[in-house]
Amino acid sequence: MFVLFEEAGKFLAGRIMTEADSSLQVELDSGKRVKVKAVNALLKFEKPAPAEMLAAGQRISQDIELELAWEFASEEEFGFADLARDYFSADPSKPASLEQQAAALFRLFDSPHYFRRAGKGRFKKAPADILQLALAAIEKKKQVALQIEGWASELALGNCPDPIREQLYKILFKPDKNSAEYKAVVDASRSTHIAPLDLLQRSGAIASAYQFHWKRFLFENFPKGTGFAAVTAPTHSEVLPLANVRAFSIDDSSTTEIDDALSVQGLGTGSITLGIHIAAPGLAVLPGSPVDKLGRDRFSTVYMPGYKLTMLPDAVVQNYTLLEGRDCPAVSLYVTLDEATLEIRESVTRIELVPIASNLRHDVLDTTFTEEFFEVAHAGAAPAEIAWASELTFLHRLAKHLKGLREIVRGKPENFNRPDYNFKLDNPSGNAPEGDEQVSISIRKRGAPLDLIVAEAMILANSTWGEWLDQHGVPGIYRSQASMAPGVKVRMGTKAMPHAGLGVKSYAWSTSPLRRYTDLVNQWQIIACAKHGRTAALVAPFKARDAELFSIISGFDAAYSVYNGFQSGIERYWTLKYLQQNGITELTATAFKDNLVRADDYPLVLAATGAQGLPRGAQVRIKLGEIDEIMLDISGAVTERLDLDNENDPQGADFEDNEQDDSSAGPIAIAVDMDEPAADAQAAPA
Repeated sequence: MFVLFEEAGKFLAGRIMTEADSSLQVELDSGKRVKVKAVNALLKFEKPAPAEMLAAGQRISQDIELELAWEFASEEEFGFADLARDYFSADPSKPASLEQQAAALFRLFDSPHYFRRAGKGRFKKAPADILQLALAAIEKKKQVALQIEGWASELALGNCPDPIREQLYKILFKPDKNSAEYKAVVDASRSTHIAPLDLLQRSGAIASAYQFHWKRFLFENFPKGTGFAAVTAPTHSEVLPLANVRAFSIDDSSTTEIDDALSVQGLGTGSITLGIHIAAPGLAVLPGSPVDKLGRDRFSTVYMPGYKLTMLPDAVVQNYTLLEGRDCPAVSLYVTLDEATLEIRESVTRIELVPIASNLRHDVLDTTFTEEFFEVAHAGAAPAEIAWASELTFLHRLAKHLKGLREIVRGKPENFNRPDYNFKLDNPSGNAPEGDEQVSISIRKRGAPLDLIVAEAMILANSTWGEWLDQHGVPGIYRSQASMAPGVKVRMGTKAMPHAGLGVKSYAWSTSPLRRYTDLVNQWQIIACAKHGRTAALVAPFKARDAELFSIISGFDAAYSVYNGFQSGIERYWTLKYLQQNGITELTATAFKDNLVRADDYPLVLAATGAQGLPRGAQVRIKLGEIDEIMLDISGAVTERLDLDNENDPQGADFEDNEQDDSSAGPIAIAVDMDEPAADAQAAPA
């Protein structure tokens, strides 16, 4: 005697060896013996053989028309043998054959949209309205499967269907793995054995490498676009006193958000007052206001060669930027110093209108105000005909003094071994670049005199205000570094703590409120201290242990990291473009880690064959290979060691001192999973 039974959703058949009330011992054709619960034994028979029974049942089941079977089926619960009799037998009193009964069982079991399971071997037909919905869903899945197949075929042939082109960045970086577009890319990639990014590039979905990087950044960080919601640019309503100073700013010509300016009073009197004047949008942009929400959505201005996305709407920026010829609202830090010793005697903070006499520009004046210029000027021969020469000469002397004091705290000097690079695009429209503009790259040495003046003045302001907030019991957003030991990172928090890398007791970013949200937050706190003194802690917008401050720190840290990463990546793109445009195939470089080298004359780090094992600081000649603008990658090979005659030169130690953790661009992270199940498997009805 044989038995057909269900086991874990599958139908098997075998010889009955023994039988009890609740179970059977069954031997399968393979020789394996299994214990079968009696309730799972659905059909007993003497012939044909089990394998023949299963094969015949499966074959006959495909001939059963589901629509007709559904019509024949009883409205009440029924067994598979009942349906087989009604469907196959001309005489309702006679049962169907064993093969036909098995066929009915298989067909019923495989058609849950027509027949619901009501128990072992028992079913109930689905209501008509539910059936129609199920059939419509099945048909839709079939059409989707056909669409996926069609799109995958087009991709394999090198053509990108429009729906996939429109979903390009979502497919690659934030995919809906159930979408037809995603499944088509996976299927095409699997069938062609081509990586998804390469496949899409080959099919024309990625027409421009620059647009790929730019639009990816916008997709991930500005999904609603880069425009601002319509808001009215606020203006301050307070009557502010007019400062008795002539202030000037120092920025690049491209800078429109002029946050800071300087003034010098009392030259030649023995007592100098340095004014550090910071634009004061915090007087009108209040916490929780519509403009504040816009700034907090972005957290920072996004910079890139030839373009930027400002943190605040342009109308707000224009109201508060420190533009020459205007009396601008500002938060001013006045520091009184001894002219001879440069000892700081006192400092005071004021909220006022500051007359901005000039907007000086680095790219215009860096060649005038050089180290040589200041050497002559410090000797008492500053050219009287050069505007601001006297003020800048004093500020340069002060900046070197302040830097020296910080270096004593740091325990070692700050060495600027690498220059900064300026990128300039031939982009007269001022719109976002297309990616094929002519690019020029110029060098501005780190620590150049004007840079040093501005940097030291801002460090002085940020550290002074950081301590001042702490003295008033008012929390701020601080940057701190516990020590300069390897691996100790700069952290952000709400308490005044030392910054070992800068050599200051505390450091609160406060000097760029038009460009960084943390600085705007700190400005609100500083304004509260300036207005209310010792009671500021009671009225400041943010109180001690305010959860909102920690939320701002977390959001800013994440956004700032992403923006800096994008800026570095897009600068690398323009560096590679510069090499292409100028036909540069070789360059000199310095080895610094593993097989990585840094170009001596360009802002470029790359992996170079033959650099592995070279000492840090070794000078080499590099032959450049192919450029991949999508992956932002370029290969290189060492062709010559250039410093073999200077192996005892101590420069290598100095080189290492100021080294940063750099790496060459790695592969772009793609979210398309090649191990996803095939689309046809996904399309099976539920």
